[in-house]
Amino acid sequence: MSSDPDPRPADFASMDRAEFAFPGPLRDRLVAAILDGTKTSTTTLVVDYEHEGEPLPEVGTRSVVIDSDERPVAIIEVTGVRVVPLAQVDLAHVVDEGEGDTSVAQWRSGHEEFWHSEEMRAALEDPGFTVHDATPVVLQRFRLITDLRTAP
Repeated sequence: MSSDPDPRPADFASMDRAEFAFPGPLRDRLVAAILDGTKTSTTTLVVDYEHEGEPLPEVGTRSVVIDSDERPVAIIEVTGVRVVPLAQVDLAHVVDEGEGDTSVAQWRSGHEEFWHSEEMRAALEDPGFTVHDATPVVLQRFRLITDLRTAP
């Protein structure tokens, strides 16, 4: 990771990629929310990291946000990481996801729809995958470091 406060495009190759959802309308909305500052948290299934053989995120890690067209559009930095059972996701985290949810139940319904989708089940290679109250999730907080659409 670069220690520069404002990494330049030449540094992208050495950075992890942050891909929110799958390419398409949902990713486009999430990326827009990151760029306008309304999205400062995200939730990922622990099993997703395990399936991909990736380590959990760490505070201070920077990554490049990729849009639906595979373009780098922003650099974010992880500011907090918690692993909790799905039933323990709190309203502050939900609101900071920037998707307009006003209750944990509303947030969970939308996330379960995504996690139970054919696309997610295919990505996990588990056609019957489901979440439940005890499913471990990674609650990640981050901040926008650079909007690459306007970077020199």
